[in-house]
Amino acid sequence: MNAGELAQKLNARIVTGEAGVGREVSGVYACDLLSRVMSHAAKGDAWVTVHTHINEVAVALLAEISCVILPEDIAVEEQTLKKAAEEGIPILSTALDCYGVCCVAHECLGPEDGETRPGPTDAV
Repeated sequence: MNAGELAQKLNARIVTGEAGVGREVSGVYACDLLSRVMSHAAKGDAWVTVHTHINEVAVALLAEISCVILPEDIAVEEQTLKKAAEEGIPILSTALDCYGVCCVAHECLGPEDGETRPGPTDAV
């Protein structure tokens, strides 16, 4: 599934225009701690966050994020929109809350073979 298709499933607006909407989405990572996203998000993940600062774009590039999803129709800073469009990082805005985004994304992107990424209890 690509970022544009995920936007449709989330009933989200792509607020950065069409740049990057064909990027493939392979999973979802929901977190607001930038250092955690850089160290734990997987390449191709859609990132769910409430951050709208331009640093969000830098983190998305470093982590090779496919798109950024802003829940609850959070407004985005103009500077962030411009930089994301330049870098081809789609930013999606949806009325869903973070939990709703993750539920819909799981339905769309859930593992076909029953495997999941390790969670915090799997490491113990």
